[in-house]
Amino acid sequence: MSLRDSLLWPFTLSYELIVRARAQAYQRGILRPKRIDGVVISVGNLTVGGTGKTPMVLWIAQRLLAEDKSVGILTRGYRGKRNSGTKQDDSEPPETTSDEVQLLKARLGGGVAFGVGAGRFAQGHALAERGVQWFILDDGFQHRQLARAVDIVLIDATNPFGGGHLLPAGRLREPRSALARADIIVITRSDHAPAIESAVRHDSAAPIFYAKPRFDSIQVANHVEGAGASLDEAQSKKAFAFCGIGNPSAFLMDLRDWGFQVVGHSFFRDHHRYTQQDASAIENEARNLGAETLICTEKDYFNLQGVHWHELPVLYCRISLAVGDEQEFWRAIIAKAESSGDVSRRP
Repeated sequence: MSLRDSLLWPFTLSYELIVRARAQAYQRGILRPKRIDGVVISVGNLTVGGTGKTPMVLWIAQRLLAEDKSVGILTRGYRGKRNSGTKQDDSEPPETTSDEVQLLKARLGGGVAFGVGAGRFAQGHALAERGVQWFILDDGFQHRQLARAVDIVLIDATNPFGGGHLLPAGRLREPRSALARADIIVITRSDHAPAIESAVRHDSAAPIFYAKPRFDSIQVANHVEGAGASLDEAQSKKAFAFCGIGNPSAFLMDLRDWGFQVVGHSFFRDHHRYTQQDASAIENEARNLGAETLICTEKDYFNLQGVHWHELPVLYCRISLAVGDEQEFWRAIIAKAESSGDVSRRP
């Protein structure tokens, strides 16, 4: 254990007491989840940081839409800001500038309703009254206030259990024993991880699937001279990567796997909103390393509003989720939802 972890250990012990007490309260029925009129599919994880929740939410939403379901996404909209200048009907949820919500809206168009805010039961209830019947609860594993038909838990193969310690010394939100609540487990960023499967089996008998990020296209984020959306052109140039996501090292790994020539990088905290000062610093560092282009994630793109780039083109990667044995994965989701009794009441 490092010196930092030793100093944080008393806080970790306090956090663990609170987490275990809360879990016991739900297990004994002292605390009870609220139920909305609809089928709720929760997508969550055991650790802080990026495990691929947003691509998974997108994948499930697209699958439900393909089956002509009425779909709503319930999300906290972390670090989002309300668009005070947008006039809306009182029945509509307020707009948010959360990067993840903007990304999902851009990908899904108007086919999905959004309930954004900490009170996800209230948001879900409002959407149900408007006719939404299938809900995806984003980052929902620890949000036990809302009942769900299916609990999907994602585990990042590059850092599956956050060092093995709870917050703040480690990255675990709950003890690994919480995996016993999971209905389906997805190991992300891998297609074969027997050691992680073995570790999971100590706490859960849930079916295990795999998923990896899949590169779809390169997009232009600015209009600096020389910017182009040709993949061959982008791969031929020296690139400087920057991002503010939960697992930035994985983004670098992905870029190299996809054939990009990464000569340097700059990482920011998750959901970082870029300033003009950030942009200048990124361009200066990239230029010093001989970079010819800048590249970031699609989520970062939505945090670049108001930022101007003076010399280097900025590109971003549009990705999706490649789920192994996706038909069986989808059957497992629907089978669990049906066993809850909720699907039988949905058209």
